[in-house]
Amino acid sequence: MTRPAQRRELAEKAVATKGVSIALACRAFGVSETCFRYSPRRDEENEMIADLLVGLTNVHKTWGFGLCFLHLRNVKGHVWNHKRVHRIYCELELNLRIKPPTKTPHLQAALAMLIPHRQRNPGRPNRHLPRNEMRP
Repeated sequence: MTRPAQRRELAEKAVATKGVSIALACRAFGVSETCFRYSPRRDEENEMIADLLVGLTNVHKTWGFGLCFLHLRNVKGHVWNHKRVHRIYCELELNLRIKPPTKTPHLQAALAMLIPHRQRNPGRPNRHLPRNEMRP
């Protein structure tokens, strides 16, 4: 499914290249004429937010949206709506999960050899006893 902005772009392309009327292009692509004529006013500000978010995520690779937004709000002093900043954050595809580094199998095996396994009762098998039999 295409988003309204993408449908609007398709309608604009049809009007510009094919010479189709605006009304016909809007009906064909399922876009209202109001949406077709709408032009956002805050493009420069959105680009500034995007640049700041990209810079923050490059410097602080483990920061998610929350820390980036709080940094922009509290440290930088910007008073943007969190929904707007989150929309731009997601459009830039910065909302991908940051996976923690996994231990390699040979490192785990080496650590297992260095650290002995602790047993509650050395020399006896580990078994689960009822509560009343656990105490001597």
